[in-house]
Amino acid sequence: MPARRRKITNVLLRKTLDELWKTKSPAWRRVYELLNRPARQRIVVNVSKINRYANDGDVVVVPGKVLGSGELEKKVTVAAFSFSYTALEKIETAGGKALHILELVKENPKGSGIKIIT
Repeated sequence: MPARRRKITNVLLRKTLDELWKTKSPAWRRVYELLNRPARQRIVVNVSKINRYANDGDVVVVPGKVLGSGELEKKVTVAAFSFSYTALEKIETAGGKALHILELVKENPKGSGIKIIT
């Protein structure tokens, strides 16, 4: 008996995965692979981890959810599938910008200069 394919019911996730698959960029393909995991294996990153690994002015991609635990002292652009309310507040008060992954794909289709934080 063949393995059953799982059906993704979240319309926004399906649309995001479709757009990422259309790009030929290795960076966006890697984000696709990380987002296409089962829900239990999806990536969750705290703001403190972004603060630890990013520099001022970096563009950071989180293929999952960003949570608000910790402090953010750097001005970074963060693209993720979803954000908690406190994470959005902390990114904006630090002078950064929060985007959905689809917005960043449209701005940067080649995926150059991005950091993927897992």
